[in-house]
Amino acid sequence: MADKKAQLIIEGNAPVELPILTGTVGPDVIDVRGLGASGHFTFDPGFMATASCESKITYIDGDKGILLHRGYPIEQLAEQSDYLETCYLLLNGELPNAEQKAQFVSTVKNHTMVHEQLKTFFNGFRRDAHPMAVMCGVVGALSAFYHDSLDINNPQHREISAVRLVAKMPTLAAMVYKYSMGQPMMYPRNDLTYAENFLHMMFNTPCEIKPISPTLAKAMDRIFILHADHEQNASTSTVRLAGSSGANPFACIAAGIAALWGPAHGGANEAVLTMLDEIGDVSNIDTFIAKAKDKNDPFKLMGFGHRVYKNRDPRATVMKQTCDEVLGELGIKNDPQLELAMRLEEIALTDPYFIERSLYPNVDFYSGIILKAIGIPTSMFTVIFALARTVGWISHWKEMLSGPYKIGRPRQLYTGEPQRDIVELKDRK
Repeated sequence: MADKKAQLIIEGNAPVELPILTGTVGPDVIDVRGLGASGHFTFDPGFMATASCESKITYIDGDKGILLHRGYPIEQLAEQSDYLETCYLLLNGELPNAEQKAQFVSTVKNHTMVHEQLKTFFNGFRRDAHPMAVMCGVVGALSAFYHDSLDINNPQHREISAVRLVAKMPTLAAMVYKYSMGQPMMYPRNDLTYAENFLHMMFNTPCEIKPISPTLAKAMDRIFILHADHEQNASTSTVRLAGSSGANPFACIAAGIAALWGPAHGGANEAVLTMLDEIGDVSNIDTFIAKAKDKNDPFKLMGFGHRVYKNRDPRATVMKQTCDEVLGELGIKNDPQLELAMRLEEIALTDPYFIERSLYPNVDFYSGIILKAIGIPTSMFTVIFALARTVGWISHWKEMLSGPYKIGRPRQLYTGEPQRDIVELKDRK
């Protein structure tokens, strides 16, 4: 709603009036769409002060440490809900009643299998390929297997594609892992929950089916919930930008996976374990803490603080509790890396340097520890992030397509050569 207006005065030009839009919560937003008529546009590298879209899905207040999905605090969803219920919420706008949830869970379970020919698709990849490289390829390839519902202008097709992606991502992620290990790929089981099924496909083999620990399944489900959506981050914006061109949903999600792969985004929890390897031993912590405090040293402590959350990461509180439960369940002792992580956590929560700068352990710090404890290799961390985030990506894709939208076309501040004429080759110096 535009109740107020801002006035931009550009020297030598008439004032430009810009509407001020007010959302449900959060700061007011200046609508600069009309600025182009004056021959100007804004310059905002990294889109730090630019709203690229209107959305009703997720709200973040980084200063207060608030994360809401459709209005519900992430802490409540993690404690009182489960991942598929959260998926329903993100996709549909409201939490399901008992009948709606049962129907949604049943529908997802009926789509967990993938086309049998996809198995042969994996043979085109090297066994030692990074799992994210394989994930980008196989998810993008889904459009070649499920081309019966790719009309993005058909709401029913969009719904079918959304459910297929949510249902098949755990199967594909587990297939990526099994392929890298040289183990038989496991079919999904519809008698298990979403998280249980993923752990079953990851760690069981045809010759040995082990029961799934409820504690580990709960931890996995919480990791999925806490990574389900995070507003207009790099990968979500990428999915929206790809979708604005009319690309099919599988291609859009593959684009999101590619963006997520970057170490500054989805690779953060993998970077935590890499950092722990670099530190090596508890005896080296003081040296590396000093390096982290030195402005002239490029070393950074990964998994502490957050670009968006300036106070605390609300997901980290829940994840720390889950981390304690997992380590208690597994009874892991004498693991140098986990011992090192716990010592770093202790320092970050007590050292004035970290407290004053709000450099608290974030969700990536704890999720990395949990995934390692469960037995998931570091190279798979970002794949699991992609699995969890798919529902957020597809929710934003659906939201964008459900109303009027324009193809994304950012502007630029050109600083190259002005127009010039070609000089004959013989005359060039």
